[in-house]
Amino acid sequence: MVHWYESSIDRQLREATERGEFDNLSGAGKPLVGYGEEYDEDWWVKDWLRREGGGASVIPASLAVRRAAEDLPETVAGLRSEQAVREHVAELNERIEKARRGLIDGPPVVLPLFDVDEVLERWRRATSR
Repeated sequence: MVHWYESSIDRQLREATERGEFDNLSGAGKPLVGYGEEYDEDWWVKDWLRREGGGASVIPASLAVRRAAEDLPETVAGLRSEQAVREHVAELNERIEKARRGLIDGPPVVLPLFDVDEVLERWRRATSR
């Protein structure tokens, strides 16, 4: 006698198939997107943009945080007061912390927090010229 074990997942799939829930799916009979192509490490970004209908200016929030961190020197150079620099760095650090914890969309982010006093000192030197 053979005993057959059916996991709960297998049971749910079998029942859904019996109900016809997998019949006439939009991708039925079509090849998988990217099948046979060379592996692209940014496949998920391109797929996200395609699904969301975004263009080149639309990126996941965690990548926007990375970009904001890279652009910090240029961004603070355009600010007019120490208070504005402090507020901008505090807001960016908050976004970095959320990205590091996975609380925003996109790939993981491993960025250090910015030292407000160091950024402010560089801003002072740059604006005193």
